[in-house]
Amino acid sequence: VQLQASGGGLVQAGGSLRLSCTASKRTNSNNGMGWFRQSPGKEREFVAAVDWRGGGTIYADSVKGRFTISRDNTRNTVYLQMNSLKPDDTAVYYCAVSRSSVGSASAEWYRYWGRGTQVTVSS
Repeated sequence: VQLQASGGGLVQAGGSLRLSCTASKRTNSNNGMGWFRQSPGKEREFVAAVDWRGGGTIYADSVKGRFTISRDNTRNTVYLQMNSLKPDDTAVYYCAVSRSSVGSASAEWYRYWGRGTQVTVSS
């Protein structure tokens, strides 16, 4: 399974971006999916996850109320809508496919990872 993330870019603080991640195969349609991010010098951190149906979501406290994860299984795609962006949100964002039908905040829960897309938020 290959994952292709897109939608990153440069945005001013307070702005919005929508990330997309499309899987090469339909294998992810029964699996949870998640977004993680990593900024220079920091560990990869959990951002958001969604279960296979799209009804169950979890978020990191730092993005609750600002980010929304969703998925379209007909397109093998998961989205991350990011609003009210802050400079601290600057990172490379990675999508991942879970080993099960639900997502998790733990990176070990995920089987496949995309290459990442850069998000830069200027102050």
